[in-house]
Amino acid sequence: MLPALIWLIIFAYYPMYGLLISFKDYKGALGIMGSPWAKPIWKHFAEFFTTSIAGNVIRNTLVLSFLTILFSFPIPIVFAILLNQLNGKRKRKLIQTVSYAPYFISNVVVVSILNVICAPSGFVNTIIKGIIGRPLLLMSSAEYFRTMYIVSNIWQTMGFSAIVYIAALTGISPDYYEAAIMDGATKLQRIRHIDLPLIMPTIIIMLVLALGNVMTIGYEKVYLMQAGTNTQVSEIISTYVYKVGLQNAQYSFATAVGLFNSVVNFLILMAANVVAKKTSDISIF
Repeated sequence: MLPALIWLIIFAYYPMYGLLISFKDYKGALGIMGSPWAKPIWKHFAEFFTTSIAGNVIRNTLVLSFLTILFSFPIPIVFAILLNQLNGKRKRKLIQTVSYAPYFISNVVVVSILNVICAPSGFVNTIIKGIIGRPLLLMSSAEYFRTMYIVSNIWQTMGFSAIVYIAALTGISPDYYEAAIMDGATKLQRIRHIDLPLIMPTIIIMLVLALGNVMTIGYEKVYLMQAGTNTQVSEIISTYVYKVGLQNAQYSFATAVGLFNSVVNFLILMAANVVAKKTSDISIF
């Protein structure tokens, strides 16, 4: 466990030292410890909540995250269950490999693919034009931003996210299925009464962890999909922090916004864990 522990300390705990910046008026020449404390100490947090964009980026982050969980979370479960029903090992391995592949494609490449196939003269719009008679501005319109993000996210993560459920299904004893078959249970009944109940602890744990990251959406893909015409729905906390912190060099302000984001995530994780423990007696701690 030592290599993993060292990695965790270096990349997860040591950087937390930098959170001090959010309580200081950070100046690069003075360093973190040499920079003066902000007056009042919550100055940068107050600045964020008084900006006109704060409410909008928080709302956009929550809406996009909850919609992603709502539509993306069940699909890997369904995919894993369907894959588990296949008899041929070669067929199963082929489908698994094909479904995993998109996860390892760079977000830059994914968004480039979307831009090509969803362009007014692209493959998708050719089909749409044949149905409704006109192309849609799928990649630049605010109306379609969330749909495009969620659909592409499902394509990217479905196969990889299903790994944990496939592992859970693999661990189910064949005795259950043999007994069910002898009792005349159909495939649908075996899924309902064996597969789903036995992987339910895994589903609940994964849901709690997903809710614990509800305020954390990677900025890369959203930032790449942004256009001047869709920023009212595509500007989320992570893209806002990137723009303010790195592009405008407001390090203390950006760190304060990031810290607020992390604290909210932590509180949601704790609340989701408590609810899961009380309702199903399953929790991560």
